[in-house]
Amino acid sequence: MGRITTTRLSWSVNGHRLLDDIEMEAHEGKTVGLLGPNGSGKSTLLRLLAGLRRPDTGTIRYDDTDLGDLGRRMLARRLAVVEQDVSAHHHVNVRQVVELGRTPFRGRFDALTEHDRRIVDAALRRADITDKQHRIWHTLSGGEKQRTQLARALAQEPREILLDEPTNHLDIRHQLELLDLLATLDATCVVALHDLNLAARYCDHVVVLDHGRVAAAGAPADVLTPDLIRSVYGVDVLVDREPTTGTLRITYLASTAARPTAREATRLDLR
Repeated sequence: MGRITTTRLSWSVNGHRLLDDIEMEAHEGKTVGLLGPNGSGKSTLLRLLAGLRRPDTGTIRYDDTDLGDLGRRMLARRLAVVEQDVSAHHHVNVRQVVELGRTPFRGRFDALTEHDRRIVDAALRRADITDKQHRIWHTLSGGEKQRTQLARALAQEPREILLDEPTNHLDIRHQLELLDLLATLDATCVVALHDLNLAARYCDHVVVLDHGRVAAAGAPADVLTPDLIRSVYGVDVLVDREPTTGTLRITYLASTAARPTAREATRLDLR
């Protein structure tokens, strides 16, 4: 297992600071949730952690090694990334996509070994996609593509795994199964989520981003308070415990955004 830490991380586009002074740590074997509204910087932070973008300032370390000192092959042997939308696979089937997870462990022209095939089989089973393994990628539903990408990541046998909105496109059953699966992995997981209740249930630690800065970080019960959610999301909530499981529960009450007065609404209708 591995540990991911960032120190004073920032990133800009055309002089516009999208991430500013990000400090976070993902401890070995823990699941860390990245939370925040659309545009808060979750996906950008994940791309920096994956080495897909270079920060303006600050450092990213995997265990005690700076990300910049890890070669691409070495990084690929320990880190898996599950992105929101992947459209590069066209005329390949599900199994071939999952087999890509073994690429960092093979020579460029080496065939899959029996050991590789067993790992691919196990990854297909764990992502509940075995029965679709011969389906062509472009014929899959959004949820099936998401599970295939997860299986590919599992085939890498990663020490760390980054997931960008992995529950998108999944039905309720597969959302729960995916997050249950992450909890069983011998890997450190950093996962961007929109659903605060899923984050409260499955994450050991959460980092809430707001306009590119860390608004709060810590255990879900300490961070996901009515005041914090109102400040960051603009929503009034009730936070309590689900009576059967004791899990932290967020009930959404109302948006705090200013509503038009009756006179303003009438004017809008007349336009």
